[in-house]
Amino acid sequence: MQRVNRTTVFTIIALAVAAGFFFWNRFADEKQRIASHTREITPRGSLADIEKTTISIFNASAPSVVYIFTENAVAGFFGTREVRQGAGSGFLWDNNGHVVTNFHVIEGARRVQVRLESGEAIDATYVGGAPDYDLAVIRLRRPLSTIQPIPVGTSDNLQVGQSVLAIGNPFGLSRTLTTGVISALDRRLPTATGRDVVGVIQTDAAINPGNSGGPLIDSSGRLIGVNTAIISGSGSSAGIGFAVPVDVVNRVVPQLIAKGKFPRPGIGIVVLDEEAAAGLGVVGVVIDRVIPDSEAQRAGLEGIDYRRRILGDTIVAVEGKPVANMADFAQFLQAFEIGRRITLQVRRGDAVRDVAVTIMDIS
Repeated sequence: MQRVNRTTVFTIIALAVAAGFFFWNRFADEKQRIASHTREITPRGSLADIEKTTISIFNASAPSVVYIFTENAVAGFFGTREVRQGAGSGFLWDNNGHVVTNFHVIEGARRVQVRLESGEAIDATYVGGAPDYDLAVIRLRRPLSTIQPIPVGTSDNLQVGQSVLAIGNPFGLSRTLTTGVISALDRRLPTATGRDVVGVIQTDAAINPGNSGGPLIDSSGRLIGVNTAIISGSGSSAGIGFAVPVDVVNRVVPQLIAKGKFPRPGIGIVVLDEEAAAGLGVVGVVIDRVIPDSEAQRAGLEGIDYRRRILGDTIVAVEGKPVANMADFAQFLQAFEIGRRITLQVRRGDAVRDVAVTIMDIS
């Protein structure tokens, strides 16, 4: 075997390294040359009609939508007071600077600030609230040179499947647009007061924390609801959102502006818990006690006699329409004006009789 000269080996290695550098540089130069050229832009063509409509509605509606920032004083450890911040959405209602939002957005707030589309931040004062409907009105503390109230529609003729748009500030991201359809109508939405809002709109338009109080808009750019709640295991949108119908909003808001509250229709009774009533096998609204000097007392209604163990009167129908529980009864009451005289069908013992009673304000 011949022995290879060391000089020859070093020469071969040097040539290989030089060749490697040469080809690597050629490859790098070619790669840089290719990357330096931008791709040719493909023409988009015209937007679809539905896209044009959505863009137009958003551009027209966005100036009416506001971002609401709140500060609440809460009790901390060792008796200290801490500031808790919150956020939500709202919309301009009229030319006087009134803003509509959810009651739960501003409830208990010691400071409320409204941020407009322009980015300008203005402090606001509380005007009034209707927790039974999760609605509230605040007012800008100083006038605006230009103001664009949102157009108001009706929820009377809505249809499942029609397109809707939600504008709000989810997670603090201002003027966010989501779209969807009306998924269902006439839902019931429980409120913190124990009363249900009836006729609620269900939508699959994404509604997330921070959207509360923002408008739900139809394809004509009109307000048809106020976004208020979602059903979700994670706290984020799962495609099931709810909005208070605009016909309720249009009935409640003027009263809040004029009087600071919305009359709460009732007759002056305290009812038995539904679980307890169900345990007794009773269908209807069982009167636990009658409030003194109320319309219920004047009508002769009676509550439970615990001493003698006699069940109180049970309301089984209103104006001939069956009542299964307190939610049914509250729904009927909300349809009547204060001072309206109605007829209840009441069971006392084994007999059912008609009782005339006047609706009163129990707010």
